[in-house]
Amino acid sequence: MKRVDDFRLRLGKHELVPIMIGGMGVDISTADLALEAARLGGVGHISDAMINTVADRRYDTKHVKEKLAFYKYNVNNEDKSPVKFDLGRLEEATRLHVEATMARKTGSGLVFINCMEKLTMNAPKETLKVRLTAALDAGIEGITLAAGLHLGSFALIEDHPRFRDAKLGIIVSSVRALQLFLKKNQRTNRLPDFIVVEGPLAGGHLGFGMDWAQYDLAAIVAEVLTYLRAEQLDIPVIPAGGIFTGTDAAQFLDAGAGAVQVATRFTVAAECGLPDKVKQEYFKATEDDIEVNQISPTGYPMRMLKGSPGIGDGIRPNCEAYGYLLDASGKCSYIASYNREVAAHPGARKVKVMDKTCLCTHMRNFDIWTCGQLTWRLKDTTVRQADGSYHIPSAAHIFQDYQFSTEQQIALPALL
Repeated sequence: MKRVDDFRLRLGKHELVPIMIGGMGVDISTADLALEAARLGGVGHISDAMINTVADRRYDTKHVKEKLAFYKYNVNNEDKSPVKFDLGRLEEATRLHVEATMARKTGSGLVFINCMEKLTMNAPKETLKVRLTAALDAGIEGITLAAGLHLGSFALIEDHPRFRDAKLGIIVSSVRALQLFLKKNQRTNRLPDFIVVEGPLAGGHLGFGMDWAQYDLAAIVAEVLTYLRAEQLDIPVIPAGGIFTGTDAAQFLDAGAGAVQVATRFTVAAECGLPDKVKQEYFKATEDDIEVNQISPTGYPMRMLKGSPGIGDGIRPNCEAYGYLLDASGKCSYIASYNREVAAHPGARKVKVMDKTCLCTHMRNFDIWTCGQLTWRLKDTTVRQADGSYHIPSAAHIFQDYQFSTEQQIALPALL
């Protein structure tokens, strides 16, 4: 039986272990996690989701505090259109995170940044261009365009000196999305270096409607591979979503995939940015604890644990401090829902908002527990300790289990 280690991903001059750890924000995919993947010969991602917030935590900047101070006059105003990010600070935050990560890199693998395109930030094109350009300036080895396929993203950086040097990839959930992207980008004469095909079992935002259960990752991957062969395009295809074991991964590789992208099992790695108490919630989860709902202001369905504290929490919108989801008109659907509940409950000290959530605040506080559909199986990947808690494995242990396991076996971590 073939193992993942029997295959290699080729990206230009690089020959890699065909394991890519997905880019989970906000700093859930930490630099430590990405660097472990690179050290072991695979591909790791950091994320630029809420990058100013990440910079404040990691590099002692004061971007959020100073932005709030600047726009404090607008806190009680329903109109958030004046609230914008300072592009210089956005550039600094991205540069700091990428430079600090790349300075520590070892091993033959690569470190990419997952660019969350749905973070519109009240200036979609301007802020996206700054984030992409700053990451390239700071030496990132690749960019994965995620969370909403912005068809003009490549064009935003086509004049950058590293446009044809850095590895650029896209995430799609259908052949049609891939076709649209390739058609739009013909003018740049720049194909993506890899294509992540994300299926319906992935965590966080989904590229499907609420009918997600009708779709199958293997079928979508097969369609993408057939299309690329017909067009004589040699681009590695990387399935993602629900690939839980090394055997699952090897089956995709044997069917023609270039690599696999995995994330769920790494949410509970020691190097993952989730607090340990949240990791324990993931371990304890049952299949019934996982839901796909529509509370995200982005408009995309989102998979998470039902017990997430941010669900139904009617916190006042924190756009003056954060505001990552404000659209080009300075609007966010959570603001509308919050104002509706305030108007319906005059004098109430606290309202509940069930249909939307303040995603910026709650992701920042790790109160929206996004997860893959197979999160309920995490308890079977580790050892329960004497106190009832679950042992938190290392990223290296999880990576190497994917790399070398066979016959649907999962190697449990050894306790010292």
